[in-house]
Amino acid sequence: MPFPDYNGGSIVNLMASLQRAMGGDRHSYPPLDLIASLPLGSYRKILLWVVDGLGVNYLRAHPEAEMLNAHLKGAITSVFPPTTATAVTTFLTGDAPQQHGLTGWHVYFRELGAVLAVLPGRPRYGGVTLGEAGIDTGILLGHTPFSDKIACDSVMLSPAYIADSDFNRAHLGRARLVRHRNLPELASQIAELLREGDERYLYAYWSELDSIGHQSGIWSEEAKHHLLEIDQTFRYLLEQCRGTDSLIIICADHGQIDTQPNDRISLDDHPELLKMLSLPLCGEPRAAYCYLRPGSENDFDDYVKSELAGKAVAYQSNELIEKNWFGQGLHHPQLPWRIGDRLLLLQDNYVIKDWLAQERRYEMIGVHGGFSNDELNVPLILIETN
Repeated sequence: MPFPDYNGGSIVNLMASLQRAMGGDRHSYPPLDLIASLPLGSYRKILLWVVDGLGVNYLRAHPEAEMLNAHLKGAITSVFPPTTATAVTTFLTGDAPQQHGLTGWHVYFRELGAVLAVLPGRPRYGGVTLGEAGIDTGILLGHTPFSDKIACDSVMLSPAYIADSDFNRAHLGRARLVRHRNLPELASQIAELLREGDERYLYAYWSELDSIGHQSGIWSEEAKHHLLEIDQTFRYLLEQCRGTDSLIIICADHGQIDTQPNDRISLDDHPELLKMLSLPLCGEPRAAYCYLRPGSENDFDDYVKSELAGKAVAYQSNELIEKNWFGQGLHHPQLPWRIGDRLLLLQDNYVIKDWLAQERRYEMIGVHGGFSNDELNVPLILIETN
């Protein structure tokens, strides 16, 4: 089974390298092996551009994306689970999930007695955002933004529709916020900042490939068309930024796989399993944390082995921390309460989903969060603009 390489081959290690290069304190994780020979501290500017959903296997399968493939240094791993809420938090803090404590799209916050959709900042049952409820997301999460860990000015280039969310604001720190509405605008902003901006570290985030993958499938023509648009944007950046003495890094939070209707498991079809749960499923449809009613542990394990054989495997959640699934070292104080009693890790292309009474039912074709190579391995694309 593929596994995050926290010892020098993951996005955590990339952030460890960047933190040191930007004058920050020594990171608790080792630097990234793939860039050990680069003089990171000597570049005038460094751009980290995260393309949501861009798996390295997917990129390699599309040689038409010539510029991205031409500058592909190699593959690194995401974190567990390989999903936006967890991996983007690693990019925004520099920390592994073991330390930042966000374990998927839906997280049970014992402090609030509620399951939250972390990125939109709302309880799963609906209602107002955390900010509108008077809850300071920054205080709740307790994260130190990456921009506050480095000794230089920085800028965050964020899609306008999420730029001012509670989550984004909680991770902005000292960075200057720049909003973009489309890919050409983002490219123009990056080019101008690399040529003339005061900030040495640039973090840019682009979400559209992931969104297309969810809706149409990552192997769809729509996703391929957008990948080629990203490739052309990369080509434009290289032309516009020659001579800026910068390092451009393109990476991703995770890849995707596509599902078919027969891959989708609904708890509606497993009422006996549903009766054993004390909370709605948390985490991800590919990696679901299950909070069990006391005394149901053995029945749960037996049910999964008999009724979900070949589709899902149940793991004792407390063992995941011990076996370094989320990272290494001291863990976030709330982490044990955010991963339930069991993890259901879905096999092949299966997903599992439950539904609250008020939730609009939907289906995603492209998914992520599991331990396949397509989900876990992401590209490291490098270009020096000397």
